[in-house]
Amino acid sequence: MLKIFANFWNKFKEYIVLVILIITSLFALSNNNNIAVKNVRTIAFSSFAIFSNLVSGITSSTSIKNKNDNLRKMNAKLMLQVNLLRKYGIENQELKRLLSLKDTTSFPLISASVVSKSLNTKSNTFTLNSGKKDGVKAGMPVINDMGFIGIVYNVSDNYSIIRTLRNVDLHITVKDERSRVNAILEWDGDDLILTNIPKTSDVKIGDRIVSSNISTIVPLSLPLGYITSINNSSTDIFNRVKIKSFADLILVENVFIIKIVKSVQVKKLELNFYNKD
Repeated sequence: MLKIFANFWNKFKEYIVLVILIITSLFALSNNNNIAVKNVRTIAFSSFAIFSNLVSGITSSTSIKNKNDNLRKMNAKLMLQVNLLRKYGIENQELKRLLSLKDTTSFPLISASVVSKSLNTKSNTFTLNSGKKDGVKAGMPVINDMGFIGIVYNVSDNYSIIRTLRNVDLHITVKDERSRVNAILEWDGDDLILTNIPKTSDVKIGDRIVSSNISTIVPLSLPLGYITSINNSSTDIFNRVKIKSFADLILVENVFIIKIVKSVQVKKLELNFYNKD
């Protein structure tokens, strides 16, 4: 035991003596009433207090910064989760409306989702995740729970591309649901307009516009939109009628493809007619 103590003393005797002297000095300073010693003691304690406050402030600032970083990360994660829940909620509402639409129609429908959108001033197209393998063909109308969206014009095995209402290449024969006046619906790059409507035609702001039965593209009456303005130009014999579509193309994510092609149906009817003769 003595040998161990001797070895310890030989190794650390300088440090032990230093600690003893420091303690003795501090004890002597604290009990000395000399004015000079009191001033030294005051300065020492003040310096120590200032140093402690600085160290404490730095440590506290670092701790607060770390806590703020963690809180910001937590807020970001919560924001993403809330945004995801909102997205699921909106999709759930849209899918419920689509399911109710499917339950109330007798037409064969193919469900599809929009996987990409090409939006510009003239040629707005959507790419859907349904194609030939699902029975999709060019010419089939595309709808959602609000109304007509567009027409399929290009199909691959697993995907299809549709021309939407906001496409200058899509021209549809439509009619005023109230007055039964027929017209051509087209996109001019800025607005959906009805052309070939004489000034004497019975059309009013607010009238619903649906696809016409005489259309060579759309095989049945589908809601498209309603009239928002009628421009009566004095230099033209036709009115320029502007409509707003029921379906908001910016928000569309899920759709139905009506499994019917007007041109094919017309040919079948003609063949049946001639076969009877």
